[in-house]
Amino acid sequence: MTRHALITGASRGIGAAIARGLADDGWRLTLTGREAPTVLAAELDAFAVAMDQAEPDSVAAAFAAARAAQGPLTALVNNAGAVETAPFARTTPELWQRMLAVNLTGPYLCCQAALADIRASGASGQGGRIVNIASTAALKGYAYVSAYVAAKHGVLGLTRALALELARDGATVNAVCPGYTETDIVRDGIAKVVAKTGRSEAEARAGFTQGNPQGRLVQPDEVAAAVRWLCSAGAGAVNGQAIAVCGGETM
Repeated sequence: MTRHALITGASRGIGAAIARGLADDGWRLTLTGREAPTVLAAELDAFAVAMDQAEPDSVAAAFAAARAAQGPLTALVNNAGAVETAPFARTTPELWQRMLAVNLTGPYLCCQAALADIRASGASGQGGRIVNIASTAALKGYAYVSAYVAAKHGVLGLTRALALELARDGATVNAVCPGYTETDIVRDGIAKVVAKTGRSEAEARAGFTQGNPQGRLVQPDEVAAAVRWLCSAGAGAVNGQAIAVCGGETM
């Protein structure tokens, strides 16, 4: 059985870890990014395509290219996202729209583009999987990232609504909610804290890990492991769930 997964934001970090994990599990892959992740695609014998997930025409073109190259989709992993920080009083309409566009409208557009394939895959008994990479920001509030938090709460709502719609088709829709993870976004955040406050890197890192009872950053492979399981046959009865990968931060 040929299984084809499309992973958004696959160039690095969590997306790249998911791609490597699913490749190890025998999946045929399409990898997307604002620039086509050709280096990783060559490593994994995958198909790479550039896509701006906030633009409907770009999404439609990328999904058409993915089907032409790799066949119908069996799974969609909505991983791409971005975060901008600002106190709510300085959260401009432009910042708000940017955060909604990439973090919520993007997954919506990709789910719609994949919908027919996922339904058909579920009905055929092959599974049919959508996994949305949300965040612990889908489960709780964080100061100074109100637009991001609102968008990620929206992703979780989309996940639950779509899970109900696709359940009869044999497909599942779930969310994985990582805490602070060892990625470029977090490393950039640590660097900004160092630059603004004069703290040491260790002190700045401690600020990012203090909410995790394990006292550490989550590793991308740990997030990927949850995605791999949700895409497996063994997770067929898991639907509409928000799986937190955060060391217990949301308890």
